[in-house]
Amino acid sequence: MRHYRTGKASQLLDISKPTLIRKIKSGEIKAYRVGREYRIPESEIKRLFEGKTLDKVVIYARVSSRDQKEDLERQVKYLGYQVVKILTDILSGLNGNRRGLKQLFKLVEGGEVGKVAITYRDRLTRFGFKYLEQYFNSHGVEIEVIFDDEEKAPEKELVGDLLAIVTSFAGKLYGMQSHKKKRLVEVVKNALRDY
Repeated sequence: MRHYRTGKASQLLDISKPTLIRKIKSGEIKAYRVGREYRIPESEIKRLFEGKTLDKVVIYARVSSRDQKEDLERQVKYLGYQVVKILTDILSGLNGNRRGLKQLFKLVEGGEVGKVAITYRDRLTRFGFKYLEQYFNSHGVEIEVIFDDEEKAPEKELVGDLLAIVTSFAGKLYGMQSHKKKRLVEVVKNALRDY
């Protein structure tokens, strides 16, 4: 029986290599370890390929400002799926009035999607991820987080949240491209560096 390396298997399945490896580690995809690499049997590729068209996946990617726009493309690339729709926002995660997020809610509520793929939890929302996850689940929709940052120490998570709040409010006060905003964020980062 033929076996594929992860690079070739990810191409055949039209998913990113990090997604493939994560699915192998979680046991979702059967593979054999050969040294430091994995080999995926052809039968597994066929099984996955047949089921893949049944997934209705929406990719949601978000950045806070226009100068991070390149990161949107990186997020979508990591979320390599055959998708129903790709939704993006260039707004703070603290802003609940995001056009892409509103569209996502409509798709979820309308039963048009079975899975929402995001790179990190904070791309969907800065706070209250568990509430959104529970709400989506109540509509039969799974949220798949590609790079799970849940293992952060509570202190690091709080520091990250505080920095997100300062960045958001400084952007509203001074404008996202303002030197005052950038200076204030840098001062807060330096103050929090020891935590």
